[in-house]
Amino acid sequence: MLGLVVCGAVVSAQDWARTAVDKSPRHREWVTVTHDGRKVETFVAYPEASKNTPVIVLIHEIFGMSDWVEEVTDEFAAAGYIAIAPDLLSGMAPKGGGTKEFPAGEAGRAIGKLPPEQITADLNAVADYGLKLPAAAKKLFVAGFCYGGGQTFRFATNRPDLAAAMVFYGTPPDKESMARIKAPVFGFYGGNDQRIGATIPDTITNMKELGKIYEPVTYEGAGHGFMRGGEQPDPKPADAKAREEAWARIKKIMSSH
Repeated sequence: MLGLVVCGAVVSAQDWARTAVDKSPRHREWVTVTHDGRKVETFVAYPEASKNTPVIVLIHEIFGMSDWVEEVTDEFAAAGYIAIAPDLLSGMAPKGGGTKEFPAGEAGRAIGKLPPEQITADLNAVADYGLKLPAAAKKLFVAGFCYGGGQTFRFATNRPDLAAAMVFYGTPPDKESMARIKAPVFGFYGGNDQRIGATIPDTITNMKELGKIYEPVTYEGAGHGFMRGGEQPDPKPADAKAREEAWARIKKIMSSH
């Protein structure tokens, strides 16, 4: 099951990520996006820009809305985009809260039980919210990590107006669903992550047969979760290198689509 796979090592204290977010000079805020009677708590980071900018929806890992997700959202804002990250566990905790109200280790289990239709509705509502912001250009991207990478690929099957989808070490949808994809899909994978890497050849074949754009890149020696792992204190060199190269690719993709 997509939502039940383990995304690398369990996330430990992310004080370094929290510190980076808190020191950011950019405007950041939490907003509540509502749809169909549901409330989705959403983190928004704005670029320092003199003109309207595209919007990117970011989909969190299996761990939910962590400090690192806030930090990487701010990084996308630093790159020049309005970055929006919904907590897909909003309202799903035992007392009605989101990710941070779940006991340690329980967020992933809850994410695995989320109804697919609810996930799509949440992402659509957040994307629509972003595109309607006064500072937004009418261009939409999506990216996600691990579980969120799989959901990014899936969202591309359900959202026809995407400019591009960037899948970070996530699993693909089935071929029938791929047929609905309109946007180019760019994959980012670790060379030491064969659980995900093994899915790439069939994905290449299926997307090609359907006439879809799918461009995977595998970073040699990098492990699963290298976008987070390559940034944490004392990272593995291959993860840090993959993260640096991935960021260069992200910026190139977003500036050319």
